[in-house]
Amino acid sequence: MLNFLRINTPSLKKINPFPIAKKISKQLTTHNDTRIDNYYWLNNRENKEVIDYLNAENAYTKSMMQHTENFQNALFDEMKGRIKEDDTSVPYKLNGYWYITKYEVGKDYPIYARKKDTLQADEEILFDCNDMAKDYAYFNLGGISISPDNTLAVFSTDTVSRRQYTIQIKNLITGEIYSDKIINTTGSATWANDNKTFFYAMKDEVTLRSHKIFKHKLHSDSDADIEVYHEADETFNTFVYKTKSKKHLIIGVSSTLSSEYRFLNADTPDGDFQIFQKRTKDLEYSIAHYNDSFYIISNIDNSTNFKISKTSENATEKKHWKDLIPHRKSVLIEDIEIFKDYLVVNERENGLNKLRIMSWNKEEDYYLPFNSETYTTYIGNNPDFESNLLRYGYNALNTPGSVIDYNLKTKQSEVKKEQEVLGGKFKKTNYEAKRVWAKARDGVKIPISLVYKKGISLDGSNPLLQYAYGSYGSTIDPSFSSIRLSLLDRGFIYAISHIRGGEYLGRDWYEDGKLLNKKNTFTDFIDCSKYLIKEKYTSTKHLYAYGGSAGGLLMGAIINMNPELYHGILAAVPFVDVVTTMLDDTIPLTTGEYDEWGNPNQLEYYKCMKSYSPYDNVKPKSYPNMLVTTGLHDSQVQYWEPAKWVAKLRDLKTDTNKLLLHTDMDSGHGGASGRFESLKEVALEYAFLLDLEGIYG
Repeated sequence: MLNFLRINTPSLKKINPFPIAKKISKQLTTHNDTRIDNYYWLNNRENKEVIDYLNAENAYTKSMMQHTENFQNALFDEMKGRIKEDDTSVPYKLNGYWYITKYEVGKDYPIYARKKDTLQADEEILFDCNDMAKDYAYFNLGGISISPDNTLAVFSTDTVSRRQYTIQIKNLITGEIYSDKIINTTGSATWANDNKTFFYAMKDEVTLRSHKIFKHKLHSDSDADIEVYHEADETFNTFVYKTKSKKHLIIGVSSTLSSEYRFLNADTPDGDFQIFQKRTKDLEYSIAHYNDSFYIISNIDNSTNFKISKTSENATEKKHWKDLIPHRKSVLIEDIEIFKDYLVVNERENGLNKLRIMSWNKEEDYYLPFNSETYTTYIGNNPDFESNLLRYGYNALNTPGSVIDYNLKTKQSEVKKEQEVLGGKFKKTNYEAKRVWAKARDGVKIPISLVYKKGISLDGSNPLLQYAYGSYGSTIDPSFSSIRLSLLDRGFIYAISHIRGGEYLGRDWYEDGKLLNKKNTFTDFIDCSKYLIKEKYTSTKHLYAYGGSAGGLLMGAIINMNPELYHGILAAVPFVDVVTTMLDDTIPLTTGEYDEWGNPNQLEYYKCMKSYSPYDNVKPKSYPNMLVTTGLHDSQVQYWEPAKWVAKLRDLKTDTNKLLLHTDMDSGHGGASGRFESLKEVALEYAFLLDLEGIYG
């Protein structure tokens, strides 16, 4: 018997009128086509009327969800109660020190520490983010980069949630934090081998594109930092790192469809970076270093799923690249990890990750065994080039995550840590995890990963939350979540639709869900919904959909196309005003998106975008119940997109279903900071779904 209670939704004594945003007509004309945007004025966060409107929407959401507040608190406590508060990461060793991340009871933020030589040594606290965050509504510690001599740390912080990080330097011997600050960076920094020089990427103040690499000398003013690289092409971003071998500093630039690298000996930071291989349209590659050679993952020679090549340090152009692992049509190469004696390759075949072990002496070549029908595995943190231990992670929809050390020499595995699910109720054997395949309208089979509590009847009466992303080639792996148990234990089925636009089934899976093929992403999701209904996992009265960011675009598209399929929608930081955003190259990150969505300054792409852009396709008709969330300081999807969308939906929709907008006035794209604070938004989302089902226990 499942432990949940379904009752009738309580009647509200008073339904507060929803906010009505005023209309100020603005004509937007492109390619002789004029669109009327009545809510364009909402794009000014400095306008008091805008803030007043967002606050009014928040007040309305609060009033409409007031009857669930006790339930939200109970959900929050329940989810928090499963999390081990005094938690510690598995230590890793780097350059003579063991590094540890830990949490303490009642505290939201991590503490970063290290121990010299052995784990029995005295602990040295590097950064206590709880102290650092105490004066801020939002706080995030970006990157930490330790100098080669272990005496200094470059670190970065963001206290606004727009991913514009301020870099500072801490003396790890004295504890002093130097007064000099470098603002508006990506948050990461890379030391040269001289312990005096580090490199970092600067962002454009308007578009937030990382466009310049600077060199900073210790004890010098940041105003004197030297610009060593400027990426002028607005469709590319730049970054800097050091190879695992510690021999080379690398400056990389990348767009959706091409990349380019430069390298410099890390012992000579004042030298000139040398180009590795000039950018070529549609050539994507990445590089790693070992001994006197570079190893390249690339799509050269029509290697759609990528292959691995090798070349000398002294001859890096593509004409010198020699195949190490050739291209295979059914296997996507995602990543490699280089050790002194072994190469580890992270591959994906038929949607599932595989870890391939290859010795440099060519005597060994095999895969680690994974026997589950659906699971997630990944290469973990392996900074020690000399180590014989491969650290990797494993979990599944019904199996908590494990961190495992695999000895490459002895072939023995040791589970270093398994995620604890507190509360005494969770048993992974109580949950069913499996993969099914839905047939899309063009005949393609779409995989769906499912998890639910054993014992439920598949008769169409179950509430089901269907999730997907479907953009940028980003694969949503079927991973475990202790938070999700609050739905599963109340009878929900959770489904991940691995739709086109991701890379779950290889690079072609991505190519078939972008640019002019973008609508495949939306129709795949809808066809998965129809399959789940047909197979009686759920019904239209109990089917809910969830997506965030580009997945929020997905939510907007499916409710314009087939609103009748869904009883409720969760749309988090949704990218819904596609045409207007993509036409405005002053908006952060727009120009770098052209290879994903197309450039609407070209008529063909303009027409395609306009045909599916959620905001442009809202019509007078019935829409599902909806909860839309955003952050005022979001740098990825600006707050005004969901705000305008909700305003237009309110004006045109013909139903009486719930439409709620919640704006976090302190945060950005990633939501609230702190490991527990973010659970409050999840509790709101879950309460919204469970309220629609009449479940309150």
